[in-house]
Amino acid sequence: MSAVMLIAASLASTKAAQAADVAAFTLDNGMEVVVVPDHRAPVVTHMVWYRVGSADEQPGKSGIAHFLEHLMFKGTATHPAGEFSQVVAKLGGQENAFTSQDYTAYFQRVAKEHLGTVMEFEADRMTGLVLTDEVVLPERDVVLEERRMRTDNDPSSQLSEAAQAAMYVNHPYGHPIIGWEDEIKQLNREDALAFYRRFYTPNNAILVVAGDVEPDEVKKLAEATYGKVERRADTAERARPAEPAPRAERRLVLADPRVGQPNLSRAYLVPSYRQAKEESVTLDVLSQVLGGGSTGRLYRNLVVEKGLAANAGAWYQSTALDATRFGISATPRPDVTMEALEAALDAAIADLAANGPAADELERAKTRLVAEAIYAQDNQATLARIYGAALTTGSTPEDVKIWPEMVKTVTAEQVRDAARRYLVPARAVTSELLPAKPTPAAASPAAAGTPEKRS
Repeated sequence: MSAVMLIAASLASTKAAQAADVAAFTLDNGMEVVVVPDHRAPVVTHMVWYRVGSADEQPGKSGIAHFLEHLMFKGTATHPAGEFSQVVAKLGGQENAFTSQDYTAYFQRVAKEHLGTVMEFEADRMTGLVLTDEVVLPERDVVLEERRMRTDNDPSSQLSEAAQAAMYVNHPYGHPIIGWEDEIKQLNREDALAFYRRFYTPNNAILVVAGDVEPDEVKKLAEATYGKVERRADTAERARPAEPAPRAERRLVLADPRVGQPNLSRAYLVPSYRQAKEESVTLDVLSQVLGGGSTGRLYRNLVVEKGLAANAGAWYQSTALDATRFGISATPRPDVTMEALEAALDAAIADLAANGPAADELERAKTRLVAEAIYAQDNQATLARIYGAALTTGSTPEDVKIWPEMVKTVTAEQVRDAARRYLVPARAVTSELLPAKPTPAAASPAAAGTPEKRS
């Protein structure tokens, strides 16, 4: 479910009335601040989001955004390596970070009285990071091991990576967030510092605080910590190579002896919410009509009625700065061929594109979207995360507010037309994951790696 969807539903929910008091302001140095009051528990979730992700990397430097995320835990002149994490743990809090194609974020969850402490630490490492080869090179090995564990030793992840590269022939969404192995091996201290100095500046950051706080007290703390950090780079428009209109269907097949269950998946190139709001909301509804759990058309058709699949569903990621993906997938039952499964998937999509959803399907999809969003906002950390993800991918508070009304206006004809326009072979990458008999030269490698936790 998209970040925009989640935020909008939280604003409409009587269970989250406090979200109506969301406040936003900008510090003198250009850092944006969003405060989401949530007084159900005396805790806060504090997040700093940078408008930079893997799609903003220079050619040949894939993985540098994620690599720098690791290095941000290595300490500053004021707070040596490990001190920040030790303090958060001593306070009984939680902390970590994550990188996506469009943003990088750092977060802590602590008791409300410790908000100023984590703000001070995070503001310090915004510009005070200290890196040496003794720190950088071992951490690069950690990232390489992470890649081996999560991608190279996982056939499903290998196929997903290849499918994304096939989908984006020109846009940097085509390279993996963690980076290509050969390019990760070349990353060094100078690369990390250059990326850090260019993008880690307050005018390229958004502070999101959700919890038992009021906007005025957050503003006071933010000005005393982040407000003292001088901007050190001008932020330019995030111009990326455009993805040309797709013209040919692409197909990938990966057979591996480690595969226990075959799978068929397909992704279509579609617009994001930032690019086309009305079409994006329609695609949200379309994804629910097709893949809304056990009530979705694909599940009912392929699993319940025809008995061809063990599972089937659909998804759409609207929260992206540029063109994004709409996906469908199905897992065949043991006696079903991939050809029969794909024919059934195609027939279900063709029927929807020809006739549109039934009235009850359409209403059920809309109701499900709002209900899932309401349940999701019960988690305070989710409140902070959905705001940050939306605002770093081009959405505005006004975009968020109008989303529920836009959902209400989606018609069966619009859903039908979206299926006709976007769910077509020329826009698709189809992937088959198949089991294969092992050969003497292809013994399964042992799983390796270390946890993602960085400290």
